[in-house]
Amino acid sequence: MKIKLATSCFVICAALAPFAVHADSDSDRAHPVTFVKDSVVTTKIKTKLVAEKIDSLVHIRVDTDRKGAVILRGKVRTQEEADRAISIARNTEGVTSVKSKMQIKKDD
Repeated sequence: MKIKLATSCFVICAALAPFAVHADSDSDRAHPVTFVKDSVVTTKIKTKLVAEKIDSLVHIRVDTDRKGAVILRGKVRTQEEADRAISIARNTEGVTSVKSKMQIKKDD
């Protein structure tokens, strides 16, 4: 069971790495090590969001700056889902602050 979980996490991280690099492509990076560190934080958050198995959390965009400040963007179904995403981001190692720009999706 542990091997299956570890394998699943590895596959998810590998699949999300290109998205993390693209989402985190700010030109204000002073040093490559900082860029890699920010990408790692972004990838950790995205992996945790996917692990929640809540469909709308998968589509949240995560941006991390060089000081560990995270901005979450996207649409979620409920305020509880937005709160869950914020909680996940805040409880991720390397995050210093979280700002939410998420919107509640209204059903038509």
